Amino acid sequence: MFYEFGLTEVQSEDLKTLLRYLHRDEMRFPLTPAELARFGLQHAAPSILGHLRNLEKEAVRAVVVAVLAERLEGKGGGKPVAS
Repeated sequence: MFYEFGLTEVQSEDLKTLLRYLHRDEMRFPLTPAELARFGLQHAAPSILGHLRNLEKEAVRAVVVAVLAERLEGKGGGKPVAS
């Protein structure tokens, strides 16, 4: 199944594309395969929809931002959080 690996199968550039159109209010929610295809993300639709289907805009934003931040942190690019 496509969703067994979470969003790890989705390239960061594809997540950034999704986030870009989300911020511009150009994308409709909840997400569908047709909506992702409108923005050239049809190749990533199974993995994206496996986790983000039926979520509203703010929930999708929270997940995508968290995934991108975690990837940035994993590359040593994130700033440590002061405790």
